Amino acid sequence: MFFQKKPEINTDDTQIEHFLTRGVEAVFPSKAFIQSRMKKGEQLTLYLGVDPTGPTLHMGHLIPIRKLAEFQKLGHQIIFLIGDFTATIGDPDKASVRKPLTREEVLSNLKEYKKQASRFIDFSGSNKALFKFNSEWLGKMTFKDVLELSSLMTVDQMLKRDMFKKRIQEERPIYIHEFMYPLMQGYDSVAMNVDGEVGGNDQTFNMLAGRDLLKQIKNKEKFVIAMKLLVDPTGKKMGKSEGNMVSLDQTPEDMFGKVMSWPDDMIVPAFEIVTDVSIETITDIKHKLSTGENPKHFKVKLASEIVNLCFGEKEATKARHAFEQTFSKGGIPEEIEEVSGGQSWIDVSIEHKLVESKTEFRRLVEAGAVSEMTTGEKITDPNTIAKPGVYKIGKRRFVKIV
Repeated sequence: MFFQKKPEINTDDTQIEHFLTRGVEAVFPSKAFIQSRMKKGEQLTLYLGVDPTGPTLHMGHLIPIRKLAEFQKLGHQIIFLIGDFTATIGDPDKASVRKPLTREEVLSNLKEYKKQASRFIDFSGSNKALFKFNSEWLGKMTFKDVLELSSLMTVDQMLKRDMFKKRIQEERPIYIHEFMYPLMQGYDSVAMNVDGEVGGNDQTFNMLAGRDLLKQIKNKEKFVIAMKLLVDPTGKKMGKSEGNMVSLDQTPEDMFGKVMSWPDDMIVPAFEIVTDVSIETITDIKHKLSTGENPKHFKVKLASEIVNLCFGEKEATKARHAFEQTFSKGGIPEEIEEVSGGQSWIDVSIEHKLVESKTEFRRLVEAGAVSEMTTGEKITDPNTIAKPGVYKIGKRRFVKIV
C-alpha cells in the first residue's frame, strides 16, 4: 500500500515572524497565540475565501493569496474557498445594498480563478491546496438551520460593523439579508473546521464572525490574519470603479503600464505588500524618495517586480523594454492589438477589454485622453463609431482599428 509522505512543518522563528508581520495589518486573538500554534510543529489549516463577483482575480486578491502561499510553503494545509453561494448575496457595501448575482453569473465569473491562483499556490503534490465551494454546505441549509445559526449573533453585534454604522448615519436602509452575509461567511469556518483565516482588513468583521461561531459551535479557537490593503492616496481600494485595478488577466505590458500609472505615494506600500523585495531595500527606497530622488526609477522597479511575480522574469524584462520604447521615447509600440471597428467606441472598448469599464472609458474621453495618433484628433463622444486608425487610449494603451 502506498502511503503519502506528510509534509515537514517549518518552525523556524524568523520565517514565522515574517509570516505574521510582512504586509499584515492585524492578527487575532494575538500574535503570541498564532506563534505558539505554529511552533508546535502540527499541520494547521488556513483558508482564504473569494467571492466571484467579477470575471478575474486582481491585485487586491493577490495580497492574501501570497500570504496563503507562504503558509503552504511552511508545510501547512491551505484552502482556496470560492464563495459561489455568498457571491449571490454580496458583501454589504457602505453606500447601498449590492445587486444580487445570478447563479449563472457567478459560475461564469469563477472560470479562471483556479488557473490564476495556481500561479502562486500549489494545487498538486503531497501538500496540495484544496479548492472548495461554499455552496457545498450553505446551499443545503434548511430554514431551521439558518434560524439556529442566526440565534448565535445579536443585532447589536451586527450594528458595530462600520458600513452598517455609516448607513444608519446617512439614513440609508439596511436589509435583513445583509445581516446574513457575515453569518454565512462565518459559517464557512465552522463547516471546514479550520484553524485560521486570512483576508483583507476590510473583511475583519466577517472573519471575526467566523471566529465567534467556531468558538460557540465547536469550542475551537480560530486565528485571523488581516492583511493591509492596496489603496490610493485618498484611501480608496484599487478597484474597477476607480479605473486603477490591476487584474490577473492583463498582459504583462498592460500590467506594467498600469503600475506605472499609480500615484507615487503607493510605491513604498506596494513594495511591502505585493513584492518580495527585502524590508531593508524598501526602507532605503523610502529614504531616497524622501530626499527628492526621482520616483519614476523606483516605480519601474516596482512594476518589474510585480510583472515578474505574475509572469516571470523574461516577460517582466520584455514589458519594461516595451514601456521604455513607447513612453520614454514617445513612440508607438511595434506590436499593436488590432480590433474591428464599425461599432460605437464605448462598445468596442468593452468588447475588446481596452478599459475596465464604460465609466472609465467615458472619463478618458472627457479628459481628452483618447486620440488618433496620426492626426491627433481626439474622440469627444464615446458613442461615435470607431473608424480605422491607430489610437492612444489613456497614457499607455494603443489599439489599431481595422
